[in-house]
Order: sequence, then C-alpha cells, then structure tokens
Amino acid sequence: MNQTQWSAFLEADGKVHIVELTSGVRKIKGLGVLDAIETFSNIKMGEEVLVGQKVLTRVPFRLPELSKGMLRRAQTISAKDAGFMTSRLGIGPGDRILEAGIGSGGLSMYIARVLGNSGTHVTVEPRNEHAEVGLENLRRVKEGWSEFPAHHHIEGAIEDVVEEIEKVSDEFEGIILDLPEHTSAIEAVAPLLGIGGRIACYCPVTSQLEAAWIACEQAGFEIEWAGELIERQWGKASKGGVRPVNGPFGHTAFLLVAYRRN
Repeated sequence: MNQTQWSAFLEADGKVHIVELTSGVRKIKGLGVLDAIETFSNIKMGEEVLVGQKVLTRVPFRLPELSKGMLRRAQTISAKDAGFMTSRLGIGPGDRILEAGIGSGGLSMYIARVLGNSGTHVTVEPRNEHAEVGLENLRRVKEGWSEFPAHHHIEGAIEDVVEEIEKVSDEFEGIILDLPEHTSAIEAVAPLLGIGGRIACYCPVTSQLEAAWIACEQAGFEIEWAGELIERQWGKASKGGVRPVNGPFGHTAFLLVAYRRN
C-alpha cells in the first residue's frame, strides 16, 4: 500500500484537510483549485505551506486526523463511543467483525485500525448515499495505512442479506449494530456470533436500548453493560488554571454490550 498517496494538513484552528497526492490541477474542497503534487509533495512532516490565505502544517495521516477530516453525510459515531465499543468487544488482529449501519464510516475506520491485515471486516448498509461516503473514507484508509483488513461490503438491510454475509464468514467474534431498529437485526444475526463473542448496539433513544436489551436476552446473550458515556471537556481559564469548558455534557447515544457464553 502506498503510504504517501494521502496526507493530512492542519490549520491553526485545528481544522484538518485530507489531500490525495496525485498530479493534475483539480478542485480540492476547502483549499481551492491546485495541483496537489506540485503544492504539497516537497513539504515535509511538521513543515508549513501557504495555500491562499491558509497556513497549513503537514502532519501524519493517523486516525484522529482522518476522523476530523473525513467526508460526512450521516451522523458519525464519535471517538468516545468508537473507542469504547472496539475495546469493550475486545477485538483485534485476526478477528472477524460484522458492522451494520456503516453511515459515513467513522466507526469503520476504528475497526479497520484495530484489525490490521489479518482481520476480516464486513459492512452492511441499505442506503447507497451513505455507503458511498463511508466506502470513500475506507478507501482513503486502505490507501494511506500500511495495514488494512479484508473488507467486504454488502448492500441491503441486514435481515435480508444474511446468506451473503455467510458467504464471507459463518461466524464472527464481534457484531456492531447502528440501526434505527435493532430487534429484527439481532434475531437475524444472533446465530452468526461465535461463543465468547460480543454484540454492541448503538441506540439514539432509550426505547431502542430497551428493545435491544430484550432482543439480546431472547437470543440467549448476557447483557454485560448498558448505559451512556458522558464527555466533559476542560480548557485553560483566563486567569490561570484549568476548568470545565462552558457547554452541555457530551451525550451521543445509549450503548449496549451483550456476550455469548454458549
């Protein structure tokens, strides 16, 4: 994989631009019309370059930069929740992960990062307009990182494509569902979760959390954890010291993790 094909450029205010380093004049969103190779190829990591009125610093093409500069359409699962789910499921190299509801691919990038070359990642998404954005973000990851799992994308509602999923793998170590309705999805994929595997559900409202809880128990899974993660940012105070910044607590969704014992 070509690790130089993509690079990240950081503005002073923290905004990130992800640029494909290919030749030819073209429009790059947020930066204008330019030749990326001519403009950026000689800029070393940590060096600055002036593009129009923007001073950009070239920085490594890592997950935080990708998350900030990714293409977006559907709402994206935040680092707070993505990190929790990937660690709580205990997934890593060599694992097989099924993800339904790819959206813009925010969580998918975290999954790809932890699986590495030896993992298998199956994504399912019924909405083409969302899948196009998510798959483009995954293309950037695949071309920009030295390791990337075997990735298979299946179009359709997960309840309708189980046979296609089984052609890739009939068992998974982890399943993650980010869907409007979880009950039928859990019923459909429960046989695919291996013993010792875990399923995570991302639920925007409490009624979805309750429905997912009931469906997991009916499928024979043990509920390991359910709740929400609250994020509170701190900053420097004007008169010295640090304190919580003004604003609401960072609630995003309700999460559930269930375990298959036998």
